[in-house]
Amino acid sequence: MSFSQYSDDPGRASYHAGAAGRDSSSEFTRLTQSASSNVQKITSNVSQVQRMVNQLGTAQDTHELRDKLHQMQHYTNQLAKDTNKYLKDLSNLPNPSSQSEQRQRKMQRERLTNDFSTALNNFQTVQRRAAEKERESVSRARANSGLPPVSNASTSPNPFDDDVRTGDGQLIALDGRVKTSDALKVTDQQGVLPTDQGGSSMTAQMMEEESNLEMIRERETNIRQLEADIMDVNSIFKDLATMVHEQGEMIDSIEANVENAAIHVESGNQQLRQASDYQKKSRRKLCILLIVLLIVGAVVALILYFTLKK
Repeated sequence: MSFSQYSDDPGRASYHAGAAGRDSSSEFTRLTQSASSNVQKITSNVSQVQRMVNQLGTAQDTHELRDKLHQMQHYTNQLAKDTNKYLKDLSNLPNPSSQSEQRQRKMQRERLTNDFSTALNNFQTVQRRAAEKERESVSRARANSGLPPVSNASTSPNPFDDDVRTGDGQLIALDGRVKTSDALKVTDQQGVLPTDQGGSSMTAQMMEEESNLEMIRERETNIRQLEADIMDVNSIFKDLATMVHEQGEMIDSIEANVENAAIHVESGNQQLRQASDYQKKSRRKLCILLIVLLIVGAVVALILYFTLKK
């Protein structure tokens, strides 16, 4: 047997089709398990993020808390992206030939999509709350540092340029260098340079201001990252809406096939009932005919009997 003949063998083609079906089934199981596990992790992470967000602006608000919060948010955002990919891969899997298995997969996808959508909505809600608290914190810090509010950022100097003017007019570079304009050189009325004590006080003040500016820059960076994460979640919601729409069309097709099959089954049942009724009527007619023949035979027999007896 040649290779082409071997390849065209119907039995071998059927084997490959069965293997492909098994591969599709195992891949569907793997993807659903991965997506379900991620949804559970997202739900758990949202609860932890919510607790940490509630601590912002309180006595428990620390640098370590904010670092942990941002790490948890970034991790949860990545889980959401991975889950979205799993659901897309599920939608792209070939449909099984069995209609019952198609319905089973459809229900699993719907349940996963709904659970993921709920978890994602809760995550976005807590993200927005975290961003709101971060903005409030930055606004307070900017006010305490004498910087313009964020709403005036477009018409005011950028606080994260190379040099930042603080409330008292002193220029502080973010790299730690201190600049002083000629008009603001610190001298006493006799033109004498400040004492060591005064210099130490000024140095401490500048270090505190620099620390505040660094904190503001870090928190505004966190806000931008939060906003980017929120945009990612919005994009995932759009993907979910598209998948739900496509699944709806596929479900309509499946339901149409099921409805057609049901119509054919009902038609077959009706034909069977008609055939059964016809058989019953035929049997009834046959019974009546037999009874009539028996009666006629009995009458003929009686007539012959009495005739011969005479």
